[in-house]
Amino acid sequence: MRTSPRWVLGVASVASLMVALDMLVVTTALPAIRAHLGASIAQLEWTVNAYTMSFAVLLMTGAALGDRFGRRRMFAAGLGLFSLASAACALAPNVGLLIAARAVQGAGAALVMPLALTLIGAAFGPEERARALGVFSGVTGLAVLGGPVLGGAITQGIAWQWIFWVNVPIGLLTIPVVFARVGESFGPRRAPDAIGLTLVSLAAFGIVWGLVRGNSAGWGSLEVVGTLIAGVLLAGGFVAWERRTAAPMLPTALFRSRPFSAGNAAVFFMFGSLSGAVFFMAQFLQTAQHHGPLAAGIRLLPWTATLFVVAPLTGARIGRVGERPFAVAGLLLQAAGMGWIALVAGPDVAYARLIVPLVMAGAGVSMALPAIQNAVVGSVAPASLGQASGTFNTLRQLGGVFGVAALVAVFTGSGGYATPQLFSQGFTAAIAVSAGLSLLGAAASLGLPRRVPDAAGATVPSRPGLAAIE
Repeated sequence: MRTSPRWVLGVASVASLMVALDMLVVTTALPAIRAHLGASIAQLEWTVNAYTMSFAVLLMTGAALGDRFGRRRMFAAGLGLFSLASAACALAPNVGLLIAARAVQGAGAALVMPLALTLIGAAFGPEERARALGVFSGVTGLAVLGGPVLGGAITQGIAWQWIFWVNVPIGLLTIPVVFARVGESFGPRRAPDAIGLTLVSLAAFGIVWGLVRGNSAGWGSLEVVGTLIAGVLLAGGFVAWERRTAAPMLPTALFRSRPFSAGNAAVFFMFGSLSGAVFFMAQFLQTAQHHGPLAAGIRLLPWTATLFVVAPLTGARIGRVGERPFAVAGLLLQAAGMGWIALVAGPDVAYARLIVPLVMAGAGVSMALPAIQNAVVGSVAPASLGQASGTFNTLRQLGGVFGVAALVAVFTGSGGYATPQLFSQGFTAAIAVSAGLSLLGAAASLGLPRRVPDAAGATVPSRPGLAAIE
């Protein structure tokens, strides 16, 4: 068999769809996992965060390993690791082993996702690459739409374990196709930043652990205060190390650009808000309102389906209007939607009253994300695009980890699972925090590029920090 760009696009899209689905497919299965394994709210949180955290901190390492040892080889290794970890998740007899397997899943995903993009970039010429990436993004975006529904259907129709079992044949059958149809390629032979990886992993773990344990151990306890302080100090150590090392995993020079810094701050808070809300919405529909997993997933469609309408419209207009209006307006819209839900949520609230705020929140994210991403990518020199993309995706995932941890801490302090009313009280407080994180993202978005008239009277983006990093 010979290498074919279409086969490269096909296997990259299938693999990325599988990886992206596992970020969302588990959300509608959380009540079933809690009932079957006797998991606490903190353990449910780690079931989500273990995957997201290992994915986030290993993303740039995965790309570096592909450059050094072969992108096709490491992409296939990531598929194998993800498939085996999925089987371990399905077979987990207790929640501790499930959390451990989810962390390994995240490591496999950190190899698959960045290398999928790199393989497509190597397989397609410049004139075809944009169209190929559009197809890739569309297929991956199906995970947003289908994740909660698919998770609900599998959990209700078979068992929650099958949300992981379905990955195994897909992943293992894709590996031989990768070796048969995808050509090998290499990048700059950069050694992985082991010290930076260790520092950022321990920093994220310390901060999340402190947030998770705050309500149960006491916010003034030595355990919580100690881990939070240690996490912050390790984060400072990570920044200091990245500024002095020759091959940083997160190049701090990029942050001299105001649009780059503002965009990454905005996406951190946006995904903190979004991920925390996703963690609780399906649980609210099942625990407080007694809908089944499938019915809960279907009821989330007004929230997720906006991606396919609003995002393309936004992308077509960014060049004329600029990134800042879409990012600020989108995050304010998300904040308004989350705030509306927090005001009306309760065990007896009619679902019809949730549809408009769900659409508002979804439209806001779908409007803000392409604008923020465009600003970040457009703020760096072409040679830095790979590192900029890796940094953006890393902070996006870490924002999700922080958001889930923060909302769970608020939920635990205000409510619980004992009764639908108690769950609703915690849910309301948590979703209000989600709205607040969106407002912080909107404030950060004020630093994104504005449009200024050029000599011909057209509008061009203002890039105040580009010269500093070129």
